[in-house]
Order: sequence, then structure tokens, then C-alpha cells
Amino acid sequence: MTYEEYLDEVTTLITEKYKLSDAAAIKLVVKAQDAEFFVEHDEKEAMRTIDRAHQDAKTLYLASQKK
Repeated sequence: MTYEEYLDEVTTLITEKYKLSDAAAIKLVVKAQDAEFFVEHDEKEAMRTIDRAHQDAKTLYLASQKK
């Protein structure tokens, strides 16, 4: 999948698995992008898998709950 499709998938998983609004999920993904969380994903297509999207969605959600 493309980098943009991957980010969409992570956002969708956050809304579905963790019951956040679309706006809240988008905010988490954008914040992660700003922190360069997804740099390797952009450079390495092999990282853009459904399994990895589930892992990243969980990581971003859990990190957001620690604050």
C-alpha cells in the first residue's frame, strides 16, 4: 500500500479499535508524523502492512493515554 493509504489505515484502526472520533484519530496520526514516527514507513514499503498498521495504531493510542 502507499504511504498515504497506510496512514489512512492506521487512522481507521484507531477509530474502530479504540472508539475515538475521526478527528481525534487524525490528530494522533498527524502528531506522530510531526514527531517523525512514520519516516521509516515512508522510506520502506515493506513496513506498510496490515499487521504493522495494527501495531502502530496500538502504539499511538497507548502513548496518547499516558498524557
